[in-house]
Amino acid sequence: MTTLASGTDTITRDALTVLQPGFTGTTAPDWLLRRLGEGLASVGLFGRNIDSPEQLAALTAQLRAERDDVLVAIDEEGGDVTRLEVRTGSSFPGNHALGAVDDISLTEEVAAELGRRLAACGVNLNWAPSADVNSNPDNPVIGVRSFGADTDLVARHTAAYVTGLQSAGVAACTKHFPGHGDTAVDSHHALPRIDADLSVLESRELAPFRAAIAAGTRAVMSAHILVPALDPDRPATLSRRILTGLLREELGYDGLIVTDGMEMQAIAATYGIERGSVLAIAAGADAICVGGGLADDDTVRRLRDALVSAVRTGELPEERLADAANRVRALARWTAVGVGASAAAGTSAGAGAGDRADVGLVAARRALTVTHAETYAPLTEAPYVAALTPVANIAVGDETPWGVAAELARLLPGTETGSFTGESAGALALAAAGTRRIVAVVRDEHRHPWMAAALDTLLAARPDTVVVEMGVPQSPPRGTLHIATHGAARVCGRAAAEVIAGE
Repeated sequence: MTTLASGTDTITRDALTVLQPGFTGTTAPDWLLRRLGEGLASVGLFGRNIDSPEQLAALTAQLRAERDDVLVAIDEEGGDVTRLEVRTGSSFPGNHALGAVDDISLTEEVAAELGRRLAACGVNLNWAPSADVNSNPDNPVIGVRSFGADTDLVARHTAAYVTGLQSAGVAACTKHFPGHGDTAVDSHHALPRIDADLSVLESRELAPFRAAIAAGTRAVMSAHILVPALDPDRPATLSRRILTGLLREELGYDGLIVTDGMEMQAIAATYGIERGSVLAIAAGADAICVGGGLADDDTVRRLRDALVSAVRTGELPEERLADAANRVRALARWTAVGVGASAAAGTSAGAGAGDRADVGLVAARRALTVTHAETYAPLTEAPYVAALTPVANIAVGDETPWGVAAELARLLPGTETGSFTGESAGALALAAAGTRRIVAVVRDEHRHPWMAAALDTLLAARPDTVVVEMGVPQSPPRGTLHIATHGAARVCGRAAAEVIAGE
């Protein structure tokens, strides 16, 4: 029997290979480089790891100096969820804006340009796109990360996104299987449950994943959700019925299956990350994503040892672990070819790449839905921007700026802004604005009664208030000008500011 002592035996190397850990800092720590030498094959990047494209390229080069075929993964959806531009806001609108435009060639072009930028920085696996159908408007974690609430629309744009991203040599990871759209609970905090019957799941949730598979998605990410119609006992990430029976056998998917972050409370608070990781691999997952919150060598060691121990006790078949590790290596081989090919294409078609550089702004402008009163005239003086700010969900984070204030200040110097929340938000915003024209910025007004009440207060006192909705536009338009941006990316804010100022 193999032993753990050497640290390099087959089981131990395979156990390291299936892990996708994160880390802290903008350079690779010594422990991470050591683990890459021992068999670790993937690394996950987050906003905390990125200062600039140049720094990111240096970091990925540092990783590849230790292991040239390392998978470097990132959660770069564009739109609200950005890691490349975590401190400035994204140059690309997110899925909901692309769905609002409903031009699949544009979606493919946006994804290709995003992929090109990732590849240029040495990133070769993107945990995107979200293929979730946002059928529940109260969903607290998907929302504008979804292309929309229409299944066919989500399916065709998911396929286009996969095609565009992978044309740049970056593997797409379509998520969150079997579909996180019909939930009212954030799986970062607890275990959501979808009680739809099998026929609804087949026609609604699964259709975009079928489209992604047909488009050749190289990876699929599982969701930490309980779907009793598919498995009444275990969440999808830990369910053999769902990962092996449904995804592999019924849908015919043969690529890499990645778990959502195992430190999320839906798993960590119910099974624990060690036990959860063993169950996930046994169920059919191939890669364990961990590191959004847990990002250290101790986590890697604990998960490695849990997997090795499970093989030795017979709980996890050695062949299943080996199969998972081989799928990770197979994706690494594909990306090595893909990134090289895309780099060569980019070199020979540099002008073409430059022509696409502003595609994100073009898409954001096309995504706007503008409703205005006959009396509205563009602002010519600096307004007061009242941001009615909800708590950011963990996937988005609170580091990334949002709104229109920065872009309005560029067009109308002297623009001031304040952030307001809670029952007194409307009154406080009125007091802060004084006599200046008010631009009220909201995010998912329909999900936040306090936000709707604040708008009531502002519009009652100042009917000429401009309203910008940067979430899912479920509430009726109101105000002298109402702009639905379908997302809170920086380019969405710029597009809205241009309309407000008549640019």
